[in-house]
Amino acid sequence: MSGASGQPRSGDDQPTDHPAVPTPPPPAAEAPAPTEDGPDTDTAATGTPDSNTPGPQAARAEEPEDETPDTTGTTAPETETHETGADEPGADEAGGDKAEADGAKADRAGGDKVEADGAKADRAGADKAEADGAKTPEGVRDTAADTHATHRTLAHTEPPTGPAPGMAKGEPPRPPKEPGGGILMGRPFGVPVYVAPSWFLVAALITWVFGGQLDRVLPELGAARYLVSLFFAVAFYASVLVHELAHTVAAIRFKLPVRRIQLQFFGGVSEIEKEAETPGREFVLAFVGPLLSLVLAGLFYLAMKPVQPGTVPGVLLAGLMVSNLIVAAFNLLPGLPLDGGRMLRAVVWKITGKPMSGTVAAAWVGRALAVAVLVGLPLLNSSGGLGGGTGESGGMDTVTDALLAAILAAIIWTGAGNSLRMARLREHLPELRARTLTRRAVPVETDTPLSEALRRANAAGARALVVVDADGHPLSLVRESAIVGVPEHRRPWVPVSSLAQDLTDDMRVSAELSGEELLDALRAAPATEYLVVENTGEIYGVLSAADVERAFVKAMARPS
Repeated sequence: MSGASGQPRSGDDQPTDHPAVPTPPPPAAEAPAPTEDGPDTDTAATGTPDSNTPGPQAARAEEPEDETPDTTGTTAPETETHETGADEPGADEAGGDKAEADGAKADRAGGDKVEADGAKADRAGADKAEADGAKTPEGVRDTAADTHATHRTLAHTEPPTGPAPGMAKGEPPRPPKEPGGGILMGRPFGVPVYVAPSWFLVAALITWVFGGQLDRVLPELGAARYLVSLFFAVAFYASVLVHELAHTVAAIRFKLPVRRIQLQFFGGVSEIEKEAETPGREFVLAFVGPLLSLVLAGLFYLAMKPVQPGTVPGVLLAGLMVSNLIVAAFNLLPGLPLDGGRMLRAVVWKITGKPMSGTVAAAWVGRALAVAVLVGLPLLNSSGGLGGGTGESGGMDTVTDALLAAILAAIIWTGAGNSLRMARLREHLPELRARTLTRRAVPVETDTPLSEALRRANAAGARALVVVDADGHPLSLVRESAIVGVPEHRRPWVPVSSLAQDLTDDMRVSAELSGEELLDALRAAPATEYLVVENTGEIYGVLSAADVERAFVKAMARPS
């Protein structure tokens, strides 16, 4: 713990008149009204202080920069220091130790058998409550995949969001978890490349369609045409991978972390975990993919020159040249989530100086583009503009074109909407700060009865309990859901240690975390409560995942 005192601390390290150990609760009239910025929690259900108990927000009112989204019924942690020695008793505790010791002994002597019979039932009920609640908050979990930037080929990208995952200053970095997402094919430039199961479906579709074309061009191949078609499908997606690697190399060059590359049904995805810092870098990051597809098309054209046209190599090279031209042209369309949309976003960002303005403009152009694809692609092909609409299979081709246009339009429309949502998320994520969402906590020893621990918490205006050893070092956190599961008449015989969850390193979060870094820390170790510590290792308080979820939902509901 590197010198932890075991007492809750806060941001300014200035001694105040509010000791961390229990003190008699002041009159309700003196308690400041809870601010609108704080996690919304019903303290009555848990036995923790009611709204008349002075909460941490009373002291925090002196630091307006730490305000959080509007909530009612609870308060955020104090910014004043609540610091005593690890073994130093407060006035009430010194005065009440003897009474507590006598009462506790009598209670335990008289209630040992009752506890033996009932504690298991209490713990079972509490454990069930915890099982229902000890999940990563829904609002946090739902954004796990949404807060990473992706570069897509063909069906392109949601814009990047937020900073890269990691801990704030003073905490050791955690190794990132393997992202997964299909079959791992390799790690070029240290970035894992996955092939999604949907790729095999599109590979089979390309093999079938291209095989039918080969039957008209090279009828002598017979059934072998499907092997040639399969080779074309693999080579085409190799070109898509090169397109995505161009995004990846540019991102690494700009020191932006890349989570993974995934080859999917409609192309590839490069997941970049941080947004470009300038519109110029954003433009370059988006443009390099289509640029490399154009370069590949040129290389295939040059390779086709010395090859006889009516041969298998000639047909393959021509097909790869055309397919890379299509990939480049499609991705240069100026609408999110395509590369061209990101380029348009960068231009508007540069002109207005506002990334959000660029996102809004490019997203609405993307939606218009989706409508144009849905209506225009079948019409263009049926009129012969793309070489279709003739022959005996014209009816089937028309249905296929309409289905393809509908799928592409849906992907573009959905991607544009996601881009707007992610932009709004980026605006509100900084409002989630561990320091302002943390509940004030009081330290209690392992054998402290629950009723006594709650009395101390009420007296201190705290809403969380930290189980500490004799030296004041934190051992575990008392679960709020477990407290709810213990009937009030049983609480004098239930020790807090039976309701606590052992602390792990991942359950210790820095008070300096905010935004995406805070969400990443919570996702890395799903739990109901977390110990919040200063960079020095001293305890600041307890962070409830439910408080973070409520603040997140409230921030997202606020208009941009």
